[in-house]
Amino acid sequence: MSRSSFLPSRKTLESFAIPVGAFLLSMILFGAFCTLWGAPFLSVFSSIYRAGFGSWYAWQNSLLRAAPLMLCALCTALPARAGIITVGNEGAFVVGGLACAVAGLWTQAAPAWVSLFAMAVAGAIAGGVWIASAAALQHYRHVNAVISSLLLNYIAIACMLQLVEGPLRDPESLNSPATRAIIPAHQLGHLFHSRVHWGIVFSVVASLLSWLFLDHTVWGMKLKIVRGNRRAATLIGLPTGALILTASFLGGAAAGLAGMVEVAAVQGRAGHAIAAGYGYVGILVAFLARQSPLRIIVVSLILGAVVASGGGLQRDLDLPDASIAVFEGIVFLLILASEALYGRFTWFEEKELSDATL
Repeated sequence: MSRSSFLPSRKTLESFAIPVGAFLLSMILFGAFCTLWGAPFLSVFSSIYRAGFGSWYAWQNSLLRAAPLMLCALCTALPARAGIITVGNEGAFVVGGLACAVAGLWTQAAPAWVSLFAMAVAGAIAGGVWIASAAALQHYRHVNAVISSLLLNYIAIACMLQLVEGPLRDPESLNSPATRAIIPAHQLGHLFHSRVHWGIVFSVVASLLSWLFLDHTVWGMKLKIVRGNRRAATLIGLPTGALILTASFLGGAAAGLAGMVEVAAVQGRAGHAIAAGYGYVGILVAFLARQSPLRIIVVSLILGAVVASGGGLQRDLDLPDASIAVFEGIVFLLILASEALYGRFTWFEEKELSDATL
């Protein structure tokens, strides 16, 4: 048996080393940016660590933000397995939250489990249809899904604002227009008397199921064929349209479920606050994780801690709370730029060939 059988492949090494390298370089650039603002380089990352992982309270904050990030990342990762890149995560998140609020208000007289089930289904369907529509435009009308899904984000937010400031507005919501609140008995509960809600369980389970179906089923293999060569997939009889729309719908459903969690467990109603940017950060999570559902769990926790540290940076180092958005932007730019590096490390292949001859 050759030594190469014990070594990871070039593709595996690249998929790990390149995103990690881009993230570490982003940290260095962000640290330099903060230093220019007068914050000590090491103190910046010390503050981020304390705010994200330094105590049980900090862990709760990180988990609260990681839950929607996992689901929003799946919104990009699942369609990407079929060759469709969508960035409509924020739109699916918002329409999912709005549909959840409407379903919760309509089922106030029902038992709590019926209401929660209705809210989850409504949020998932709304988000799924939102992303599937962008995928359908690309597949059937050759409209770029990146552009259409990006524009759908603004349409979703505009529709939400129109509804919560109009027919769905609670008359008592004066300064911040929103729908009427979901009754407390029908809201999503918390785990073990902590601030962490059941959304983290939904997110981890959704990621594990996605990994199972994408990497260990015939359906997942069909998606890989469609992504690799859509024309060849059509010639061998695969229903490419159905596969693309199904993967896109499931991705959108994950983001819609994230919107449901935000409304049913955090906000208690739909309003301006549900457009919190989780969908956009979810895109970053998906690219950092290379569309791998298992890696999405880990990356979501890390970026959840980063997102949670904005207040800590402001309190400890007098940096603007929005400085975390600068860090996210730097990471996104470097991740996109690093795409050009894949397949260029030929010395991995030479090493594999030399080991195989031994």
